[in-house]
Amino acid sequence: MSLDQKKILLGITGSIAAYKIATLVRLLVKANAQVQVVCTPSALDFVTPLTLATLSKNAVHTQTIGNPNTGEWTNHVALGLWADLMVIAPCSANTLAKMANGFCDNLLMATYLSAKCPVFFAPAMDLDMHAHPTTKRNIQTLQTHANTLIPAQNGELASGLSGEGRMAEPETIFEHINLFFINEKSILNQKKILITAGPTHEYIDPVRFVGNASSGKMGYALAECLANQGATVTLVSGPTNLKTTHQNISLVAVVSAKEMFEACMTHFQTADIGILAAAVADFTPTTPKKEKIKKSKAQTMSINLTATKDILKTLGTTKTKQQLLVGFALETNNEMEHATAKLYNKNLDMIVLNSLQDKHAGFGFDTNKITIIDKYNKITTFALKSKQEVAKDICQKIVELLEKQTD
Repeated sequence: MSLDQKKILLGITGSIAAYKIATLVRLLVKANAQVQVVCTPSALDFVTPLTLATLSKNAVHTQTIGNPNTGEWTNHVALGLWADLMVIAPCSANTLAKMANGFCDNLLMATYLSAKCPVFFAPAMDLDMHAHPTTKRNIQTLQTHANTLIPAQNGELASGLSGEGRMAEPETIFEHINLFFINEKSILNQKKILITAGPTHEYIDPVRFVGNASSGKMGYALAECLANQGATVTLVSGPTNLKTTHQNISLVAVVSAKEMFEACMTHFQTADIGILAAAVADFTPTTPKKEKIKKSKAQTMSINLTATKDILKTLGTTKTKQQLLVGFALETNNEMEHATAKLYNKNLDMIVLNSLQDKHAGFGFDTNKITIIDKYNKITTFALKSKQEVAKDICQKIVELLEKQTD
């Protein structure tokens, strides 16, 4: 198990959400983690040390001076050195501000400032407090200091209002912790990955464009899958209705093939892996009209088109030996022949083949059926699956290529 004997230091602050942390402690102990708890004084208004000590099987730390008569004290430096991971949940607006500005007026803050391990924090507060510019700034500051945000959720709050500010549920926090230790061993951890997704729109006039039916679902599923394995993902996306809030994904929104080309050229320079899943338009109007084309009595109309730059081929020519490049091929006939030719002609390490002959695969569907061909001539065909499951298959193949690359 990924959490077996892992040392988790759990910080609890003064928020009504503190009552939920007993569940988190239980989940961690059940996963065979070692848990120690540090509470701020106000946290004890919401949860008792007896409950936390019983569940964690360790005494709860609440103050620096344990017994002033004997000189007993809690060594906050030792706690910070002991932990493999520190998790502050719930993290109140007050504690957020202290962490961001280095204030140290209680045992939890002294421990946080001494910690040598990674730190996760899960904000919990009312929606107006969470939306306040100073809170947003403090969260951003903490993230720039290499702390990891477990985002607040949208839901019913203690005030009776509903909105963003509700602490992530204990099960969600547990999954973040679990994934952290899984990713620690992953070859994808800390890899920088460029992914393209969705269609491009090539405008004929201000209201009409040349495009295709790509939904972007495959590219977004890949971005989430890789980010969940610790990769840092730059997702260059054409126009879609999809969103991502994953902290490891940076979204770069583009519209045209030209914009996508420029974004890819910029971000691939520092990427370890490029995965080009977008359905980029092959042609763009030569001279887009500045005003809407009015309907006329003519029965036909011609539009001159110019070929767009081949992003995949261009990246293939700039790719170094340390980089991997993955392409996609959507074919209607002679699928294997065309995909294999694309693999070699564009200097790819792997190509993912879709066939429009397969039902419920390709554009618009929540499912996909793929065949993967790699540069070692290994061909693997998969059954029809959800795009999330397909993303896992593609990620596994990328892992195998990375392992061969390091052999």
